[in-house]
Amino acid sequence: MSLPEPPGEPSPRGHVLLAPDRFRGALPAVEVSRRLAAGLRLARPDVPVVELPVSGGGDGTAEAAVAAGFRRIEVKVCGPAGRPVPASLAFDGRCAVVEVGEAAGPRRLPDGPPRPLSATTVGVGQLIAHALRLGARRIVLSAGASAAPDGGAGLFQGLGGRLLDGLGRELPLGGAALRSLHALDLRGLPDLSGVTITLVGDTGRPLLGRAGAVASVLSGGTAHELGRTQARILEAGLLRWADLAESVSRRRARELPGAGAAGGAGFAALTLLGATVEAGPGTVLDLIDFAGRARGARLVVTGAEAIDTGTLRGGVAASVARAAARAGVPAVAVAGRRGLTGERLRRARIQAVYALADIDPALSRAPNTAGPLLERLTVAIADEWLPPVGARF
Repeated sequence: MSLPEPPGEPSPRGHVLLAPDRFRGALPAVEVSRRLAAGLRLARPDVPVVELPVSGGGDGTAEAAVAAGFRRIEVKVCGPAGRPVPASLAFDGRCAVVEVGEAAGPRRLPDGPPRPLSATTVGVGQLIAHALRLGARRIVLSAGASAAPDGGAGLFQGLGGRLLDGLGRELPLGGAALRSLHALDLRGLPDLSGVTITLVGDTGRPLLGRAGAVASVLSGGTAHELGRTQARILEAGLLRWADLAESVSRRRARELPGAGAAGGAGFAALTLLGATVEAGPGTVLDLIDFAGRARGARLVVTGAEAIDTGTLRGGVAASVARAAARAGVPAVAVAGRRGLTGERLRRARIQAVYALADIDPALSRAPNTAGPLLERLTVAIADEWLPPVGARF
C-alpha cells in the first residue's frame, strides 16, 4: 500500500462517501461499493457510510443513476440478434439514462457465436423512444460495449426511421444490409425539439477505419480471415450509411470522436439526434449529485480496477478525487493493482491507494475473492483515516 499523506485532525463527525468505479472483469461498481460499506461498518460502526457507485459513462451508468435515486424502468426491446430481450433505463422524471449495452451489448446475445453482420441496435432506439414517452427532456446515452457494428442504423429504425433499398423496400437488420441502402425515411422519427441528448462513454473512436466502430466490436476477430471479410462488408455498409445520414442531417460526424462509440451508435446520435459529446466521468458525477453528497463528508473512498497512468487521463478515480478536493474532502482509492505513487498520485488528488494485489496478487482479479479482499482493505482505511472517537494522535 502507498503511504498516505498525514490526515491531520479529521473531523469526528461526517460520513464516508463511497464512490468507486467497477473492477472490470471482477465486480460491478455497485458490488464494490457494497463490499466497502460492509467492511467499514464492521470496522467503524459509529461512522455513517453513504454508497454512491460511479461510472465513466459506459456500462454501469444507468446502475449508478439508480443507486443515486433514479427509478429503474424495465422495458422489453429487440436484442442484438433480433429477438426480444429484457432491458432497463434509469429515469428521474426529467432525465433518462439509456445504455447501449442494455439493449445491444454482448450480454444480450443468445447462446451461440455472435453474428456481427446482422446484429442490430434497434433496441437502443426503442429504449430512447420509451424514455421520450415517459416525458424525458434530457437523455444521457451511455456508449458502452456493443455487439452490433451497424453504425446506429438500428437505433434509427428503433426510433421509427426506415432504411430503404433502391426499390423502396425496407432493409433487413444489421450492418451488412447497409450496402444496399438507397434512402432514409425520417417521417416516423419523434419530435426532439426541447430534448437534449448527451453522448458519454467510449467517445474516442471515429466511425470508420482501423480504430472505428467495426474494430470496437470485432476486436481480435479481425486478425482472422473470417473477421477480415466481415470487417470489409461492414465497413462498406457503414460508408454508405454515413454518406446518406450526413446528407439528410447536414451534419458531418464520421471523423468526430464518439462517432464510432458502441459500434457506431454514437454516429447516429450525433448526426440524426443532434447529440453532443461530454466527458463521461464529469457528466456522471453531475448526474448523481456527487458535490451535494460529498458536502459534510470526512472522507471519500473511490476505486477502480487499476490506479495507473490511465487514471491521470480522465480516469474515474481521479475525477472523483478532484471533485472531492473541490468539496474540501480528502480522497483515497482502492484498486486491483496500483501503478501510481508519489507526485503522480498527488496530481490525481488521491492521497493513498489500497490495492488488492498487495494482499494477494493471485486472487485480486477473481470475482469470488475480490469482494472479501475489498472488505479486508477497509481495516487499513479505517485505521489510517477514521480513528475511533476519543482517539488521540
